[in-house]
Amino acid sequence: MTTQLAAIREWRDVSKKTLLNEIIPGGRPAVLRGFVDAWPAVRHAKISAAAISTYLKKLDTGKPVDAILTPPEVRGRIFYNENLDGFNFLRNQVSVSSVVDQALRYAQFATAPSVAIQSAMITECMPRFIDEHALPFMDRQILPRLWLGNAITTPAHIDTSYNIACVVSGKRRFTLFPPDQVANLYIGPLDFAPTNSPISMVSFTQPDFVRHPKFKDALTQAQFAELQPGDAIFIPTLWWHHVESLNAFNVLVNYWWTNAVAPAQASTPFECLLHCLNNFKHLPPDQREAWGALFKHYVFDGSADPAIHLPANRRGVLAGRSA
Repeated sequence: MTTQLAAIREWRDVSKKTLLNEIIPGGRPAVLRGFVDAWPAVRHAKISAAAISTYLKKLDTGKPVDAILTPPEVRGRIFYNENLDGFNFLRNQVSVSSVVDQALRYAQFATAPSVAIQSAMITECMPRFIDEHALPFMDRQILPRLWLGNAITTPAHIDTSYNIACVVSGKRRFTLFPPDQVANLYIGPLDFAPTNSPISMVSFTQPDFVRHPKFKDALTQAQFAELQPGDAIFIPTLWWHHVESLNAFNVLVNYWWTNAVAPAQASTPFECLLHCLNNFKHLPPDQREAWGALFKHYVFDGSADPAIHLPANRRGVLAGRSA
């Protein structure tokens, strides 16, 4: 599937001026080749998995972080269970070092569970990492997060912030879709998801085009890239992104930020209109357009039920929506 997709535009030797004046305002995904090649952790990762593992364990404070464990049969795909009343993984609180050791141990087996730290605050679990891995283009108040584990797949989802994700160890495959592809990705329950935002219900490795026929249309708009240690990717706000960690040991550091300040919550439809005007007028044009696609799909488009592909007991806030 990936060989037929359009490539994400690549940039090399990115300067602060180029990033801030061209790439981010452009509102399009961008691969930043060699963006963090100078990081010590990247240099260790290019030596071996053992070298980067030892390096990270020395930085570990031992403070527990959130980690997940999937069974071997799901092949690392974070998803729901068969009944959609739970998820296909277990959660635990463990140290970074514990997950490092676990991932290395699983690498000895042809078929193994997948383990991953998901979005741990580096200031809490490895604060010295920040001192040794500055990102000069990034405001110091924007704090990095850690993603670490063996082979695991995060289904297509969106973030409500800008995102720069830096690959430290292992290879990562990113498949991105514009915000307006929301109707073609068969999004799961909005208020019950295995990740922090709703996910696509489509299996990208074995898509069921009978069950999800519009996914073929989504693929015509998809963009694709594989990143090596030292590379980074800029993902604009509300772009759907499907992320695969491909090696036995993978580490990624990402930065989320937004330039919008949300006002107080509203309740009635009119107050909601005012709230939307106040909240969205500060956003750049590409983000307003992206949010427009979501509102059209879930609120204003009466031609189709956006939850028709979900079981009745898992439609959540979408249940009973008037056509």
